[in-house]
Amino acid sequence: CVCVCVCVCVCVRSISDLAFRPDGSQLIVAAGNRVLVYDTADGTLIQPLKGHKDTVYCVAYAKDGLWSPEQKSVSKHKVSSKITCCGWTNDGQYLALGMMNGVVSVRNKNGEEKVKIERPGGSSSPIWSIAWNPSKDEHNDILAVADWGQRLSFYQLSGKQIGKDRQLSFDPCCVSFFSKGEYIVMGGSDKQASLYTRDGVRLGTIGEQSSWVWTCRVKPDSNYVVLGCQDGTIAFFQLIFSTVHGLYKDRYAYRDSMTDVIVQHLITEQKVRIKCRELVKKIAIYRSRLAIQLPEKILIYELLSDDSSDMHYRVKEKICKRFECNLLVVCSQHIILCQEKRLQCLSFTAVREKEWLMESLIRYIKVIGGPPGREGLLVGLKNGAILKIFVDNPFAITLLKQNTSVRCLDMSTSRSKLAVVDEHNTCLVYDIHTKELLFQEPNANSVAWNTQCEDMLCFSGSGYLNIKASNFPVHQQKLQGFVVGYNGSKIFCLHVYSMAAVEVPQSAPMYQYLERRMFQEAYQIACLGVTDNDWRDLATEALEGLDFHTAKKAFIRVRDLRYLELINSIEERKKRGESNNQLFLADVYAYQGKFHEAAKLYRKTGHDSRALSMYTDLRMFEYAKDFLGSADPKDTKLLMKKQADWAKNSKEPRAAADMYLTAGEHMKAIEIIGEHGWMDMLIDLARKLDKAEREPLSRCAVFFKKFNHHGYAAEIYNKMGDLKALVLLHVDTRHWDEAFSLVEKHSQFRDDVYVPYAQWLAEHDRFEEAQRAFHKAGRQAEAVRVLEQLTHNAVVESRFNDASYYYWMLSMQCLDIARDNSEKKEEMLKKFHSFQHLAELYHVYHSVHRYMSEPFSSNMPEILFNISRFLFHNLTRDVPMGISKVYPSRAAHALERLEGFSEMLLCFKCYNQVPGESTNQETYASRQSVACSEVLPLVEFYLEDDISDEEAVSLIDLEVPRVERNSKSQCLRLDDGTEDPEDDPFTAKLSFEQGGRAFVPVLVNRAVLRCMSRRDVLIKRWPRPLSWQYYRSLLPDVSITMCPSCFQMFHSEDYELLVLQHNCCPYCRRPIDEPS
Repeated sequence: CVCVCVCVCVCVRSISDLAFRPDGSQLIVAAGNRVLVYDTADGTLIQPLKGHKDTVYCVAYAKDGLWSPEQKSVSKHKVSSKITCCGWTNDGQYLALGMMNGVVSVRNKNGEEKVKIERPGGSSSPIWSIAWNPSKDEHNDILAVADWGQRLSFYQLSGKQIGKDRQLSFDPCCVSFFSKGEYIVMGGSDKQASLYTRDGVRLGTIGEQSSWVWTCRVKPDSNYVVLGCQDGTIAFFQLIFSTVHGLYKDRYAYRDSMTDVIVQHLITEQKVRIKCRELVKKIAIYRSRLAIQLPEKILIYELLSDDSSDMHYRVKEKICKRFECNLLVVCSQHIILCQEKRLQCLSFTAVREKEWLMESLIRYIKVIGGPPGREGLLVGLKNGAILKIFVDNPFAITLLKQNTSVRCLDMSTSRSKLAVVDEHNTCLVYDIHTKELLFQEPNANSVAWNTQCEDMLCFSGSGYLNIKASNFPVHQQKLQGFVVGYNGSKIFCLHVYSMAAVEVPQSAPMYQYLERRMFQEAYQIACLGVTDNDWRDLATEALEGLDFHTAKKAFIRVRDLRYLELINSIEERKKRGESNNQLFLADVYAYQGKFHEAAKLYRKTGHDSRALSMYTDLRMFEYAKDFLGSADPKDTKLLMKKQADWAKNSKEPRAAADMYLTAGEHMKAIEIIGEHGWMDMLIDLARKLDKAEREPLSRCAVFFKKFNHHGYAAEIYNKMGDLKALVLLHVDTRHWDEAFSLVEKHSQFRDDVYVPYAQWLAEHDRFEEAQRAFHKAGRQAEAVRVLEQLTHNAVVESRFNDASYYYWMLSMQCLDIARDNSEKKEEMLKKFHSFQHLAELYHVYHSVHRYMSEPFSSNMPEILFNISRFLFHNLTRDVPMGISKVYPSRAAHALERLEGFSEMLLCFKCYNQVPGESTNQETYASRQSVACSEVLPLVEFYLEDDISDEEAVSLIDLEVPRVERNSKSQCLRLDDGTEDPEDDPFTAKLSFEQGGRAFVPVLVNRAVLRCMSRRDVLIKRWPRPLSWQYYRSLLPDVSITMCPSCFQMFHSEDYELLVLQHNCCPYCRRPIDEPS
């Protein structure tokens, strides 16, 4: 703190009190019984005020009145002791009274005592001065109390003491807060005015006097202090606070409140406060070290970690020794003291290791880095010499010497250049190796090199910041203060007492490099900090300059993917061997929108097609036509195609379709026409197309199908000769007749028609037809599955006639499978016989069920009895689902009782009546009438092994005439003397062998066959792998009819009646008009 005495006035009487006018323009002095008014501007006496007959002890200017507005007169209050001093709080609500008995009384405006503070010294320590802190930052009003017990104390409004008493070495007579409450000015019996912190720590002397300092006052809103002394002296001082600070790269340490040190990280804006509680005299900072010089010691701090953003410091060493120096510098292991011409290097244990004596005063010193314990110092002298000193070397190295005194120094990061600011405010830059002056600039008070760029420096002066890159002209902008550091795009500027990191765009130097097409250097400058527009300009310039590496990095910064794709494509082409820079530049111009320049370069490099593509992609068809002129028709066609693409994207479909047709792009034209449903236009186009153009024709057919113009689609498929597509068209449109007619001509499409047809029938609940369709399609598994389901449903629903029909169809289906699949032959034949048997059972059971469940029956009683007897003897084993043995038993029993039916079965082999259970069941079943279950007069015979079915039929068809004899016995003559009549099986014994029930088959030879009449023989012509079955009627007069489909036999009159009723076979439901 520097204290400057502005003026001194001497009065003839002791100065009792002083007071400033609120605006600070006048000073009121109480001297004896007189009041003097001085002008603070020049110290002249304005006027003396007379009228007091006794000594005036205090004076004051009123701010808002003396009396409270609520009181109309002055109120008086008695106190316990003589009042020596008083003071109002900042808001004027409370008044503090200091009294002779050592008590401080705090009263409100009505005079009521609210707080009473009793000091420890009592009446032996009278309160001689009090002052309220005027700071608006404090949450509570703080009262400073000074007594003649030589103590300084602080209290809150509530009376609570803040901290401990501060012991003084004199009797205080006056206390006043300086400026806005940061400091305290106090004077007394020590004949001087001293400056204290607001916490009571003494900082130094403001001015010494010849007698007691009786009063002191601070000029409002200024740094002036006036003192009044016992001998009548009035002294006017100006307090100037110097800046104590230190800087290393992005860490700045400075003194605050005279006793604290604040370390600020200029990049992250972090701050940390170190409280020293003593006057801070010097500060030095370097890397992780911080040195603070106090009046009686030096503290060395270090960072807790190596983290660049760490802000935690701890005490490393204490040097408890008083030092007097002009400058202080700290290194990793040493401190450097500068004393006029002398430099001393001390270890952290206060051991002096080196000392250098200069030939002139040291004006500037700076640590320029180096290994720990071997750092280098840059020293500037008043005589212009610039030295470099290493802390481990006793000899200084002279870098250069100039004629003017050094004011500021800095060295570039590579230590190849030196910047000097001299006493004439000129910035001079030298080459350290050659000692050559590179350039100089005027109006500089400080200089700093950029720590991230070798060729950039900045200097300040005359309210401007100057940035210089290489040997380019200086770029200026307004800036107040001193430049103390330059890191990247941040300039550290000290203005008055504050340090600020100013973000300075490096646009100007970057553009200077760009003008000279120095793209790499411009990129380095841009990395320090420029705007996005500057980055884009750099990228564009580098791209046009074909510096693709720099351009790529710049476009990455602005995230321009479009240009990055261009650069990547160019790099790939260069890897493949392309080296035509003009072609690359043409691509760049095209991306930048310089289309005509790009087209010229494309033509120049022989790539007219690229120019054409560029124009057409941009829909500049007129420019494309001008560019082509009378060029190759292929290019014209290509142009037309692209113009059509544009018309399509521009929602002009009809124009696009016409253009596509003109360009020969039939597929694209068809797509547009079909999407918009222009069928007339589409059929005209389809009829014009050649049948060899299958893809366009197929696409036309698809659209015709989509819009239900199936006739047009069929026309196209016929034109193409695509029969399969035509078949599928008929199938998709459910035109089954057309599909079947095609299948008749082209059997290879059978599956393509009958399978969908069967599925369609099944979806429409026409399952029987679906089964037949599956069967025709060769899908036996599906056909069987449908039949099985139909059969099951019929049985569950008691539709036994339908169940019989379905079982018969299942049996025939199994027979087909056995014929086609030799591996499943045995299994399928077994199923065939089983299903045939079930079909017969369900067929006859239908009548019994109707008889038992319905009130009326159309069947004759003997028919029902035969049916019941047939069922009863055929249900000896497992009973099929849905059939009850109770129904036929009850029906037969009822009929026997009511009508007396008890006749036995007639066996036509032996012409004997036998019980039903004695007849072979299978023979009985095969010879019964399906309509009435009555046994037919048929005998089954078998062929000898060497006779084929065809030969047997031909022999029967010969029909040898018969000869009848005059005899009452029935006889059958097969031949006239050629063979013995005893060998004819029909005249021989036609019964079971004697003594047993074994069935003896009737076996015939060729002679027997020739004797048979065709009308007496019935043949079941089973398909392979079954054999044919032969039956001979023994009663020719009994007319028997056999269905040619299911081979079931009926009495002819029964069959004709049933056919008339149902118009089909009652068993297999074969229509009567269906050919055999």
